[in-house]
Amino acid sequence: MITFDDLPPVRGILQEKANFAKKSRFGVGGPAEILFIPEDMDDLALFLDHISPNFPITVLGALSNVLIRSGGIDGIVIMLGNGFKKMFVEDGILEVGAAVSCSELSTAAIDSDLGGLEFLMGLPGSVGGALKMNAGCFGSEISDVLVEFEAISKDGQIKWFKANEMDFRYRDSGIPDDLIITRAWFHGAQNVDYVISRKTNEIMKKRLDSQPLEKKSCGSTFKNPEGKKAWELIHAAGCRGMKLGGAVVSEKHCNFIINNGNATPEDIENLGLKVIDRVHQTSGIVLEWEIIRLGHSVQI
Repeated sequence: MITFDDLPPVRGILQEKANFAKKSRFGVGGPAEILFIPEDMDDLALFLDHISPNFPITVLGALSNVLIRSGGIDGIVIMLGNGFKKMFVEDGILEVGAAVSCSELSTAAIDSDLGGLEFLMGLPGSVGGALKMNAGCFGSEISDVLVEFEAISKDGQIKWFKANEMDFRYRDSGIPDDLIITRAWFHGAQNVDYVISRKTNEIMKKRLDSQPLEKKSCGSTFKNPEGKKAWELIHAAGCRGMKLGGAVVSEKHCNFIINNGNATPEDIENLGLKVIDRVHQTSGIVLEWEIIRLGHSVQI
């Protein structure tokens, strides 16, 4: 068990038993043993340099793609706050703090008349989390527009990486788990031959028309198997509308599991496991989770 006496003084926020239910897109989630929201890079580096290397550390972004089980997360959870939300634009390059949301990044590109980042509008996550999972949609991925990124190791060392040094793949970046992404640089396309704001609006309309954005959900639950669409496999397996407790497979987009009001994290996860089993029975394909599941369950 970690106490404040085990930790160095900080300028940011330290909180015991911090609950994630209000932060999560699912509206559920157990507590963190210790939550640390650093004031800025210096605060984060000093903290990491002075804590025991034996303390478990979990880094979370906007919780847009994370399901935290009811028992919560042991150890220290780090979430980047306002000190990591700065943005600068110069010569077609956007310098962005890791806590900036994908939509804010896309908006900054629009305001600077830079194309190529329209697909990020409406993605609910932060830049750091999006890079870690190589988020994308409509045929584009965030790695397509990445120049380089800054990260800090869990022993407090700051490092920089070029985009071509990483092994970016579908929903995977190859970025080591012991790195905390803190800042990134993206290139926007200048003098594009289309109206950037119009293309952005078209993308948002596609989202609104096809996805249950008004519901409590973490977006796509499963990755698309190679050459397949997860939603098509789920639909063919008869899982559209399937329920478990307060969790339900969306009728609007069946690769979304939503909290219908009173779901527990275990309802959501167990419903996902039922979908995996049903799809495997009908197609022989084992779906992989796109949502990251963390923490431990509470047996009731």
